[in-house]
Amino acid sequence: MPKLDFDVITLGHGSGGTLTHKLLEAGVFDLLKNPLLDTHHDGAILDLTGKTAFTTDSYVISPPFFPGGTIGELAVNGTVNDLAMCGAIPRYLSLSFILEEGLTMSEFWAVLVSIKTAADQAGVQIVTGDTKVVERGKGDRIFINTAGIGMLHPKADISVGRVQPGDKLIVSGNIATHGMAIMSVREGLEFETSLQSDTAPLNHTVRTLLDEFGPAIHLLRDPTRGGVATVLNEIARDRNVGPTRIGIDIQQASLPVLEEVAGACELLGLDPLYVANEGVFLAIVAADVAERFVGRLQTLPYGESAAVIGRVTTEHPGQVVLTSRIGGRRVVSMLVGEQLPRIC
Repeated sequence: MPKLDFDVITLGHGSGGTLTHKLLEAGVFDLLKNPLLDTHHDGAILDLTGKTAFTTDSYVISPPFFPGGTIGELAVNGTVNDLAMCGAIPRYLSLSFILEEGLTMSEFWAVLVSIKTAADQAGVQIVTGDTKVVERGKGDRIFINTAGIGMLHPKADISVGRVQPGDKLIVSGNIATHGMAIMSVREGLEFETSLQSDTAPLNHTVRTLLDEFGPAIHLLRDPTRGGVATVLNEIARDRNVGPTRIGIDIQQASLPVLEEVAGACELLGLDPLYVANEGVFLAIVAADVAERFVGRLQTLPYGESAAVIGRVTTEHPGQVVLTSRIGGRRVVSMLVGEQLPRIC
């Protein structure tokens, strides 16, 4: 814990930005130090060559501490994974905090430590950032924004335009776990086993798959807010142009869902297909590599439960259709509204 002379974040502490200075010097800069951040400049000067991916996201999850993670590691993993879905190798992140007056220093330190741990695990550097404090009641303890930069993998050729009829749809792990872990905290649900968020950095796993399968990987997406159903509908919609229009078929029996997650969804009247994920990705790959791709993914971190869950078809263009366990078929629509608010 940094040795500071205050226990909570306040406005008007000292003068000339004393509080922010102490937060940075005794907390952020010391814990996250690296040559680029150590310059304490207004921005980071980066040496980049080749195609570069850039992304940004904001994290407002409630609660900020949840089973299996914190808002801090979620902010790192979420941006790292967005870069990985582009086929990029993440290298640098920015980090900006909006802190509500009254946030305790122990809470802030716990978030910082989780950020450091997640960045080290992902192999990225935090090179610039910002901190602001807002009045009590004008925030929800802590909000975080991260932006990320990564270099495109030389074998990556990932875009929705490369999705073709016959391609296989693969999910890397159990779905709906993150959303139900958050909901269990909010609703006070208890399970026989401890339900943990699946937040994780997927970049190392994706890089290995790109090394080995390269252009056979046509598209990668992470089904966060809105879940698997929403992402698949976006793909079907965006690819529903030109002479070859596509739809997507998925098999309910093939969807990997933890038993306690399925039970919690049933209890709350939720469909696992619409629940948020944070350590899972969807891959659309050429049919002739699909089985080998899944087999390899199952040997990699966070891929043990990977499965082929469907295929791309020329039938029902622009739609996602699910075949149930008993053989019925129904259209899976886009999520309407916010089923699980403040989930990421």
